Amino acid sequence: MLSTTESKTIVTSQNETFLVRVLIKKIQDAGVKAEFVPWNVNTLNEKLEGVDLVTIYMEDGERPTDKVTHFLSDHMLDEEKRMILVGEQNDLRIMEKHIPKELIFRSFERPIDNAEYIETIKEFFEKVEEGTFRKSILVVDDDPNYLTLARDWLKGTYKVTMANSGLQAIKYLGKNKVDLILLDHEMPVTSGPQVLEMLRSDDETRDIPVMFLTGKSDKESVMKVLALKPEGYFLKTIEKDELLENLEKFFVRNLAGK
Repeated sequence: MLSTTESKTIVTSQNETFLVRVLIKKIQDAGVKAEFVPWNVNTLNEKLEGVDLVTIYMEDGERPTDKVTHFLSDHMLDEEKRMILVGEQNDLRIMEKHIPKELIFRSFERPIDNAEYIETIKEFFEKVEEGTFRKSILVVDDDPNYLTLARDWLKGTYKVTMANSGLQAIKYLGKNKVDLILLDHEMPVTSGPQVLEMLRSDDETRDIPVMFLTGKSDKESVMKVLALKPEGYFLKTIEKDELLENLEKFFVRNLAGK
């Protein structure tokens, strides 16, 4: 059952035509908050707050301008925001070249099958509720107190998995995929640098971004961490808001660079 308080989408098009109104009514009947927004940057900017899904509806060969397309792409480079494209085959092909593929949940060629479209809307919000679109982070640290703290800080925004040793992390990664590893630099038995070396020597894990966690802030210690060329590092004294802000910036930058 979809929650009308959490599920919110907009349909954006050149004009609010009869077909667009029919589509919006069917979305609303399915229990999802929906409204029409013309593809104008200022208007979209006002209406995108709290919206996880945007349908770009193209009729009569009309497509949003490059300015609108870039605005939506930039605004929605977020792990739980996606687009549905509706249009003629040529329009879809052009739009798919200008929008990062990670943002497109599905494309529909007109004439659209309304029932299939509504099922796609439902599927999307079910996935949102399940956390499917959340980025996954593996936190590796031998300190159980820090693992608990990190999990509490991250679990509302990311899919978080804990590992209390480097070997446990390697074993987990043998069967699971993650988007980022937060790796304690100073661990007994198998240190952070040793874990990183093992990750980079395996074709399956070498491209997973790694950020080190370190409790040492002196210049010599920091330089040793950076010499290993991780994606970055965090001091363990970092505050929650700063950590979340930096992680968000990393994922946005990483997605934009693909």
